[in-house]
Amino acid sequence: MSKGALALLISGGTDNWAPDRWKLRFNQKLKDRDVALFPADATDPDAVDYAAVWQPEPGLLRTFPNLKAIFNLGAGVDAVLQDPLLPAVPLVRVADDDLTSRMTEYVVMHTLMHHRQQAYLADCQRTRVWAPRVQWPARAVRVGILGMGVLGRQAAFALREIGFQVAGWSKRAKSIDGIQCYAGSGQLSAFLARTDILVVLLPLTPETRGFLARNLFEQLANDGPLGGPVVINAGRGGLQNERDIIACLEDGTLKAVTLDVFEREPLPSDSPLWAHPAVTISPHNAADTDPDSIASYVATQILSFEAGRPLQNVVDRQRGY
Repeated sequence: MSKGALALLISGGTDNWAPDRWKLRFNQKLKDRDVALFPADATDPDAVDYAAVWQPEPGLLRTFPNLKAIFNLGAGVDAVLQDPLLPAVPLVRVADDDLTSRMTEYVVMHTLMHHRQQAYLADCQRTRVWAPRVQWPARAVRVGILGMGVLGRQAAFALREIGFQVAGWSKRAKSIDGIQCYAGSGQLSAFLARTDILVVLLPLTPETRGFLARNLFEQLANDGPLGGPVVINAGRGGLQNERDIIACLEDGTLKAVTLDVFEREPLPSDSPLWAHPAVTISPHNAADTDPDSIASYVATQILSFEAGRPLQNVVDRQRGY
């Protein structure tokens, strides 16, 4: 195996994310170099310059002594950062237009479903009852987005265009045209107090683990037209305390939730979330971006790096994203 080889360390995922398919994609994108599934293929670790990974087994990346960069094939890098033996080389996250567009679709769709009372209408259809309710305008609903990175900003712009009152919160101060921005722990309570629908697009870090819990939910607005606050989590499952979510739905602290991510995945069949009438579940597919697009993104980064240009979207390990 020659220098410049790409090792694939991939576990989990749907059929379209199967390791063999990733190898085929990268062989098509990087025709002039070796691409090896690890550890299935006979691989000379010394020859590997790059690794493309999804939930790799801890310690495996350390076996490549000449590694120059690691490319994470999904949006969340928390699984990679948990490796105590992670090599001190750049870790690159996905920042792909296709992923951003799909996340925006998901956020807009579920915000509109809560806004337009779709659960109630579906129940009316099921029971064959014609009972329309008063429908408020989008401008009466205050949407707050936790996490104003690329995904959060694009979702905010789309929701603003529909007419919602949109605000965003981030760890550090940001200025975004047309979006009211809050930042830091000192402004979190004010942000929550003006929010009817909370959209969560935060990365999972030690600071944000378990962030979505009762003490946060109790700070959300309860005077909006929806009859109570709604939470949409399309970030990471480790952000949420599912026991608190159920309890807060039961006592009225929350009106409804939409969850794309969970503490354990796949979501266990005995989870009470499955059957709760105020819970909408999707199987971690909010931004299940096109693997071909990701493979092109990684290949382009490798070729650009080898031409002397810096890698883009490198993770800050101190921040965790």
